[in-house]
Amino acid sequence: MKCRAFFLCLLCLCGFTLTARAGEKIYNAETFTLKNGMQVVLIPNHRAPIVTHMVWYKVGSADEPQGDGVSGEAHFLEHLMFKGTHRVGAGEFSKIIRSIGGEDNAFTSWDYTAYFQSVSKQSLPIVMALEADRMINIAPPAKEIEPEHQVIMEERKQTIDNDPRSLFWEQLRAALYNTTPYGIPIIGWKDEMKNISWDLAKSYHDRWYAPNNAILVVSGDVTKDELKKLAETYYGYLPPKKIPQHVRADVPAFSSKQKLFFNDKSVQQPLWVQVSLAPSMRQDYKTGLALNLLEEILSGDSSTLLYQEFVVKRKQAVEISFSYDGNNRGQGSLWVYAIPAANVSLNDLETSINEYLQNIVKNGLPLSEITNAKTRMVDSVLYARDSVAGPAMVIGQGLASGLTLDQIENFPNEISKINEADLKQVIATYFDVSTPHWITGYMEPVKK
Repeated sequence: MKCRAFFLCLLCLCGFTLTARAGEKIYNAETFTLKNGMQVVLIPNHRAPIVTHMVWYKVGSADEPQGDGVSGEAHFLEHLMFKGTHRVGAGEFSKIIRSIGGEDNAFTSWDYTAYFQSVSKQSLPIVMALEADRMINIAPPAKEIEPEHQVIMEERKQTIDNDPRSLFWEQLRAALYNTTPYGIPIIGWKDEMKNISWDLAKSYHDRWYAPNNAILVVSGDVTKDELKKLAETYYGYLPPKKIPQHVRADVPAFSSKQKLFFNDKSVQQPLWVQVSLAPSMRQDYKTGLALNLLEEILSGDSSTLLYQEFVVKRKQAVEISFSYDGNNRGQGSLWVYAIPAANVSLNDLETSINEYLQNIVKNGLPLSEITNAKTRMVDSVLYARDSVAGPAMVIGQGLASGLTLDQIENFPNEISKINEADLKQVIATYFDVSTPHWITGYMEPVKK
């Protein structure tokens, strides 16, 4: 999930106006830490007897060993976590969840891996016991390992290798984060995935999967006293480990502009992209707030500036977007992309968009657009506050990426403080597309 989507989700669940009292919180989440170092977060919601239970490991694909010719073991491990322990047979985890009327899934990102279940309140002890078991007892039968290896190879083939746009994004990201793990796809490079083994996945599990490197988030019909008792019973006995440092080096500064040309016979629509590095929310919270707001101002919906200017008024594009991806432990990024209208070249579209962005650098943005964007960020999705799963996702993702609970809870109050001067400073620093910080990509069909 991209950073703006993350915080729009946060806002939509808050039910706040931008005049909320200082210190007033969104979820009224409560947190405590077990003796073994596991952080526990409760998000109370007593509207229905259901809960969402999530375990977030503060580790992802960016923490894989580098330079060994293998990538994708974090994602492979996520798959194998469903293939059995010393106590639970292969595939039985999800069968048990379904048998009690629940749902479960998992996902891997560069900075975290999460496992979650949505069940009735009375089934919470069952999912806690199952999740705690596979934190320390993972043991997939040998016959399950290679077939699952083939599953992830096929997943890459279907989602990336057979999709020119996905290949294009992958190569742009590799160019942007060229010396860091953020440039390596989560699923792994095609030629390196074949080298993934159970031994490598198990080594990764043994190094990083521990209660003191995990966050338990429970949202729903539970009290703090109830959750504390359950967490101590089912997770409190797990032994802590010495967790390695998370290394997130910055990308070296570019000395010249870079361009990527991607041509493929399967491309149906040309695409133009510009991408640049920017601080993540963890690295610079105030700048991240301003970039989230700028994203809403420029391309929050079809009424916002970029769409109105290039799709409606100039008719040079059929699709255009600016986005900020800042939910990382290390550096974030800015993305501008557009699909040209018929008979508009990528070069002409690029020139027009960059002139428009340079004008923003020079003249800033109308105050009315800033005010309206703040209002939209709250008002457009207020109805979703009653969600059970949504708050668990937002809080877990934020904490696992290095934000504090106070930063997450107070986001609407903080976004309201971003003013015109703050935006001008951020625009001047990060929007000058003439600098070598920006990489430009062109995706087109093979020219005849």
